[in-house]
Amino acid sequence: MAKKTIADVDVSGQTVLMRVDFNVPLDDSLQITDDRRIRMALPSIQSVLDRGGKLVLMSHLGRPKGEPQPEFSLQPVATRLGEMLDAKVSFATDTVGDDARAKVAALQAGEVVVLENVRFNAGEKSGDADYAQALAEMADIYCNDAFGTCHRKDGSMFAVPSAMEGKPKVVGFLVSKEIQYLSEVIANPERPFVAILGGAKVSDKINVIQNLLGICDQVLIGGAMAYTFSLAKGGAVGESLVEPDKVELAKQLMESGGDKLVLPIDTHCGDDFSGSCNKQVVDAGHISDGFEGLDIGPKTAAAYADIVRSAKTVVWNGPMGVFEMPPFDEGTKAVAQAIAEGDGTSIIGGGDSAAAIQQLGYADQVTHVSTGGGASLAMLEGKPFAAVELLDEK
Repeated sequence: MAKKTIADVDVSGQTVLMRVDFNVPLDDSLQITDDRRIRMALPSIQSVLDRGGKLVLMSHLGRPKGEPQPEFSLQPVATRLGEMLDAKVSFATDTVGDDARAKVAALQAGEVVVLENVRFNAGEKSGDADYAQALAEMADIYCNDAFGTCHRKDGSMFAVPSAMEGKPKVVGFLVSKEIQYLSEVIANPERPFVAILGGAKVSDKINVIQNLLGICDQVLIGGAMAYTFSLAKGGAVGESLVEPDKVELAKQLMESGGDKLVLPIDTHCGDDFSGSCNKQVVDAGHISDGFEGLDIGPKTAAAYADIVRSAKTVVWNGPMGVFEMPPFDEGTKAVAQAIAEGDGTSIIGGGDSAAAIQQLGYADQVTHVSTGGGASLAMLEGKPFAAVELLDEK
């Protein structure tokens, strides 16, 4: 999947239409509370501006249903981007309407226009041909730097580049880096190759577990999905979060995974979902009635840390317990610290794992923190990404 990047095309005097992921969190007064996603796009943006290109940025924010909703406007994002760049940044109040066309037509080299939220237009979700054509006609070059939506076939991800026949279609540096780690490193890992999978549901990770069991040396299971495996082994799970309808599936995974599939040996439980509840540590599968598993136990945390420290490639997706609530963050902390201390290639899936590694202060001690939760999972499943496949090969 070696795709041409924005660095491989001459952008001087050209208009570049770049799909970015500016889906940032806003507070009640519509102030940005975390601008990391904007900062992650800056290298690709700066590359175009520094080389005399004109830049049109498009993104979604939130989940508006094909019509304008003021609380999901990209206006605050355009303002923040203007503060970060030594360049003129304009904001278009629509996506393919009169204001967008006028602002794009007026663009000069080294300037930026941020279009309004693409999801304010019903054509974004449906991939409407007229909508895609209107966007495609704005630019000479298409660039996809929105990894978080690469697993989707939304209009701006798929229909727009499809409509730009004969024009360069490339990836930005962020998407290029994600592909490098989540696809290429995993295709040819240095061994031992260890995956750590947590989170609530087996059903969310079933395809990932199956795919990684085929390529990893060990797959370590944590989080609430471990209790469905406990149930499949005939263990007692108390009030723990389980998926009874996935017990047969868990049995099949244990059978096909054999020694590769590593399950917790002890569990940290509480009699209420709070940090101040009554707590006990029990052997896995021995959770009393009235108690629920909220984290892997200390023996499991130590065993997992040992495995992780000796690995040459580590992929982590999903916390080991309720990492937002001490003391049930201990398992996740132990795994995160072991990953940070290891000397192998370490890849952190998006979502909760990325949040945990940031919160614990280890983000700068791992090789790669993915920017896309759903997209990183889809790539770990080995799914094809149509929005990336149609871009130009190197």
